[in-house]
Amino acid sequence: MIGNSVIRKEAWDKVTGAAKYTNDYIKAGTLHAKLVTSRYAHAKIKEIDTRAAQTVPGVRAILTGEGLPLTGEDLRDRPPIAFEKVRYHGEVVAVVVADTLVQAEKAANLVRITYEPLPVVGSPREALKEGAPLIHEQLGSYQKGIGTYPEPNTNIAHRTKIRKGNMEKGWAESDVVVEANISFSPSDHAAMETRCAIAEIRPDGYIMIHASSQSPFMIKKLISSYFGEDVGKVIVHTPLVGGAYGGKTPVQLELLAYLASKAVGGRKVSIWNTREDDIITSPVHIGLEATVKLGCTNDGYLKAAEILYLFDGGAYSDKAIDVSRAGAVDCTGPYHIENVWCDSLCVYTNHPYACPFRGFGHGELSFAIERTMDLLAEKLQMDRLELRMKNAIRPGHTTPTQVLLNNSNVGNLPKCIKRLRELIHWDDWQRIEIDARTVRAKGVSCIWKTSTVDTDASSGAILTFNPDGSINLISGVVEIGTGTKTILAQILAEKMKMDIKDIHVKMEVDTQTTPEHWKTVASRGTFMAGRAVLEAADDAIRQLKEIASIVLRTPIEDLEVGYGKVFLRDDPTIYVDIKDIAYGYKYPNGNAIGGQIIGLGNYILRHLTYLDKETGAGKPGPEWTVGAQAVEIEFDKRDYTYKIIRAVSVIDIGKVLNEKAAIGQVIGAMSMGLSWASRETFLFDRYERVLNPQLRTYRPLRFGEHPEYVVEFVETPQIDAPYGARGAGEHGLIGMPAALANALSIAAEVPLNELPLVPELIWRKKKGEHHGSI
Repeated sequence: MIGNSVIRKEAWDKVTGAAKYTNDYIKAGTLHAKLVTSRYAHAKIKEIDTRAAQTVPGVRAILTGEGLPLTGEDLRDRPPIAFEKVRYHGEVVAVVVADTLVQAEKAANLVRITYEPLPVVGSPREALKEGAPLIHEQLGSYQKGIGTYPEPNTNIAHRTKIRKGNMEKGWAESDVVVEANISFSPSDHAAMETRCAIAEIRPDGYIMIHASSQSPFMIKKLISSYFGEDVGKVIVHTPLVGGAYGGKTPVQLELLAYLASKAVGGRKVSIWNTREDDIITSPVHIGLEATVKLGCTNDGYLKAAEILYLFDGGAYSDKAIDVSRAGAVDCTGPYHIENVWCDSLCVYTNHPYACPFRGFGHGELSFAIERTMDLLAEKLQMDRLELRMKNAIRPGHTTPTQVLLNNSNVGNLPKCIKRLRELIHWDDWQRIEIDARTVRAKGVSCIWKTSTVDTDASSGAILTFNPDGSINLISGVVEIGTGTKTILAQILAEKMKMDIKDIHVKMEVDTQTTPEHWKTVASRGTFMAGRAVLEAADDAIRQLKEIASIVLRTPIEDLEVGYGKVFLRDDPTIYVDIKDIAYGYKYPNGNAIGGQIIGLGNYILRHLTYLDKETGAGKPGPEWTVGAQAVEIEFDKRDYTYKIIRAVSVIDIGKVLNEKAAIGQVIGAMSMGLSWASRETFLFDRYERVLNPQLRTYRPLRFGEHPEYVVEFVETPQIDAPYGARGAGEHGLIGMPAALANALSIAAEVPLNELPLVPELIWRKKKGEHHGSI
């Protein structure tokens, strides 16, 4: 089964429309909630007048933020409903619950809120200026977790430091130095299914949550932690999820649905984001301002890196702290640099609060590093791929957090670069003039990523056998569109030597009956759940052999399992069918032994550590996936428009488990990366209000606008991974923004260090930053 292109287990339901998502579970009698959101980005709440709203027929409750606990995984700084002041445009100020959605919307429009506007903070650099308005005056009193370091009386929610080597030595050995500033604003995840949640509190105290989420088990834990509920009575159901990309990792609407249900006596309440709410009210893709300074020898070997990452965490830290930490962990990109100084800050602004986006901070840091690498190559007058090849991370090198790399925990970046050079015909040309106004150019980038996850993150799997010998596979991985549960079925089919059609996969996650999987994030599903499935398979095989050894009167050591049988390894003609022992074995006289085979398995990440506060030393993740990417564009020198012709990725995936699924994942990520790089961003007015909160004005890459995609894989097996496979769900995105910016910078002959790469930006850079401005 390994390497085969297996059709997804849920494919038929999806293409026929039979697949069920969270909102499909709304039943008659369900109440509906509507969010009342702030029209200001920063303001005191002087009064909330709900009298007119309460007169609307069907209104059952109106919730405000008074008396609610602060929430947040790393730092508890966010009230579920704003209290005393609002900190971003779109923040929830009240929740109206009514019999119908129309009634809830009508009442929500009648809630009158009196605000006192406050000065706004519109960027991380602005937030760090002396005298900048404080967004969280009580930062020093917030409850925080291990490894979180807020800085009271500032707008810094967290700082991660990386101190490796000797910077004085590094700069002394550097003959050539370049420095670059890059920036981009927050943007959206634009998942097809907007975020939604349904909550019900039953008379017996059980709290039932249905949620479109990547973190059903975290919902369970946090509701218990925040509100003092019995964790065993919080039951979360997550069916198929219509896209997530990190945006459904945080817990937000689930808390509001729970509070709404509690306010109406436990009745079932549904909260469903409109597209506009999903864009500005729920967590967004993080922004970044960065300064990167690199030093190297005259022959191009990197000696020093000094890096400052200012991540735009928005109004609340939530998962932005984790993203900023991930940016620090791999701050140099996939290059060997002995002397590194990096500060990565999660900074408060009056923007919508941020969360992970596909790549978890690595697309962001890669844009900064890879743009600087191109500038360095230009200054050295060196081939851009040659510079990257010389400095490519390899076994024997150490990461910025001082983890020693080996042949298992890091892929083969030089091999990826070499293959990329061939695929894009790099040596033929990098920039050519087609005619008087048209230029073609190629840009390249290199990528790497580890998963900065909780040190005790775990995953479990249960296998239950049916009387016909088929197997039910139960895992806590959420099917968010990645096809991971089909991959798990392939892993099990390979281990059991059986047909994958005889493996039945439970798609819905039910936290009461499904073994826990930490979160479906960070390209960890196949690795962690795959290890759990293999252990569960070993457990099932052991039980099958125990029963078969009695039936066949042979030592367990002489038996093999596969092809629907348990058989003698030296004489396969002597066997017992698995279907005859899957529920135990009954002798002719009626005696029985054994029982239903139930295989159990779990896996917990090993040897991960917290990062040292002062140096950043520590092991944040189990392995590093590497790759090389390129973009070819056609640029119009007269009107500054361009067309993306080809995009290429070569990624060391360890081992390809499902070829077409892997290619599809990488292409999907590549398209997201190009869309973000070329057009996606929030437009803010001077009051930091989002001006484009709908898909008419927030415009992702659409059908017919895609380039040719080319994907190839290098295979350097990861020894401790299921059949050697590394995570690859995010990696196609990581280098696309940088590769596109590098190509356009070559074509337009001007450095482009901002996103998105719209024609107006290129025009302004060519003509002068303020040319044509009013």
